[in-house]
Amino acid sequence: MVRIGVDLGGTKIEAAALDSDGRFLARRRVPTPEAYADKLSAIGALIRVIESEIGADGLPVGVGHPGSISPRTGLMRNANTTQLNGRPFDRDLAEALGRPVACANDANCFALSEALDGAGAGAGSVFGVIIGTGVGGALVIDGRLHAGQDGNAGEWGHAGLPWPEADEVPGPACKCGLSGCIEAWCSGPALAADHMRTTGETLTGEDIAAAAAAGDARAQATLERHAARLARGLALVINIADPEVIVLGGGLSNLPGLAETLQDKISRWAFTDALTTRIVRNVHGDSSGVRGAAWLNPLEAS
Repeated sequence: MVRIGVDLGGTKIEAAALDSDGRFLARRRVPTPEAYADKLSAIGALIRVIESEIGADGLPVGVGHPGSISPRTGLMRNANTTQLNGRPFDRDLAEALGRPVACANDANCFALSEALDGAGAGAGSVFGVIIGTGVGGALVIDGRLHAGQDGNAGEWGHAGLPWPEADEVPGPACKCGLSGCIEAWCSGPALAADHMRTTGETLTGEDIAAAAAAGDARAQATLERHAARLARGLALVINIADPEVIVLGGGLSNLPGLAETLQDKISRWAFTDALTTRIVRNVHGDSSGVRGAAWLNPLEAS
């Protein structure tokens, strides 16, 4: 069966048609418009172009998006693309397209893609981690997303940083309104902010990684602190969900050797005599969002 996946991002919208073996049949990207109605129109136009290219119509559509849809109100919440919040996004999009649409958080789509035929293929349980502008995650069990009672399963980024050091309390303010969240310590902006607090240097995460590779001791120390905090956060995930595989995604997953470093560090905090969870980097990269959206089951997505 051919399916269409759509990845609605803050700066671009991508749509792609995939066959049953996960091969791309057509793929298009456009800049994300600002207005809510224009976002719906852009998605519809992309789908029409894709279907025209492959000579089909009425194909199943899945959409990955920031935030989540409340199971109580049916309205979008917690999206950093704020025009979506408070809107019945799935219903509006289904009406615009004239067909049912499966919608899920973008981290859920990443995790589903990597669990089905990516870095977690063949594993019974996969926790997909996004470490980028924010910190998110999702859990896939036996090839199916576990959305949770409130549709928020996997939001480990908004737990407090576990086992904090004295100088990590109360921690930086988080955009969720609390302080000391894992996201406030471990996201890309948080990595840069930690380096700035410690050294006075204003560098991006990419700059910090480059400086560390060139032998800069202060940049190396920043990456070491970041990896230790990530390890503590993921140990908490392991203690609760005990996944077979954790797949790293997002911009910071590209930090050299991060997966191997975390594999070494996590056992200090995980409540086990032998760490068997594998920590791996993603296979599909920024294609995972649109791929996972295509695999969504409209009866299970949320």
